[in-house]
Amino acid sequence: MPRLPILEWIKTYNQSKLSDDAVAAVIVTIMLIPQSLAYAMLVGLPPEVGLYASILPLVAYALFGSSMTLAVGPVAVVSLMTAAAISQVATQGTPEYLGAAILLGLLSGVILMGLGLARAGFLANLLSHPVISGFISASAILIAFSQLKHVLGIPVNGHDLPGILVDLATHIQETNGPTLIIGGLSIAFLFWVRSGLKPLLIRVGLSSEAASTVSKAGPVMAVILSTAAVSLFALNQFGVSIVGVIPKGLPTPALPALDWTLARELLPAAFLISIVGFVESV
Repeated sequence: MPRLPILEWIKTYNQSKLSDDAVAAVIVTIMLIPQSLAYAMLVGLPPEVGLYASILPLVAYALFGSSMTLAVGPVAVVSLMTAAAISQVATQGTPEYLGAAILLGLLSGVILMGLGLARAGFLANLLSHPVISGFISASAILIAFSQLKHVLGIPVNGHDLPGILVDLATHIQETNGPTLIIGGLSIAFLFWVRSGLKPLLIRVGLSSEAASTVSKAGPVMAVILSTAAVSLFALNQFGVSIVGVIPKGLPTPALPALDWTLARELLPAAFLISIVGFVESV
């Protein structure tokens, strides 16, 4: 494989591929913005940090990546692991907390780079199907329960499944009605879109290809409709949490403060995060 895969596929790139990529880019961007904001808040960081962390990886993967199907961006499992790691060494909301998150990201990146240079992708072939299946199932369960606090509108501070369950049980009576309705309708809509929207569109006259394209934009429609509902009916006045104002522009690039003592404390977590990210990507 060439050092820069882009130099190979760019030779056969054409107008048709550009059009398809443009549509995909719009959908990915619309989905990535709320997703990155949410995952930053899941870690306990300012929401704009999620946006910053989503920009450069996309550009870098376009240059160095070789897969056309790999989704590049923040993921829930790594976000939860990051929150669990840095909450042990710093207090949420402090500059030290943000610095620890940046340092953890740097350490994980260095480890991942080492795995890539060592061509360690073959390790994924050594993992048995039960291990992969168990990892995917456990991740799905953890992600689902970790997001229930947003569906119910209640405070949950736990970073592992037992802690999350305890907090959910403790605060379940504080469930916010409008938040639950929005979350429940969004989930129901996404399930319906997955199986019911395409046949409906075909029945009303759309071609199979057009119906398939529109149905794939279901998550985008859910984001747009829920955002419009919150804005139109001022649901934030009824306890529905909103992200709020996001600072304009980009921060000045800078290296994190290299605290070697902190780096040693974060190294085990960085290694585990790197392994999870590596296995997910290969």
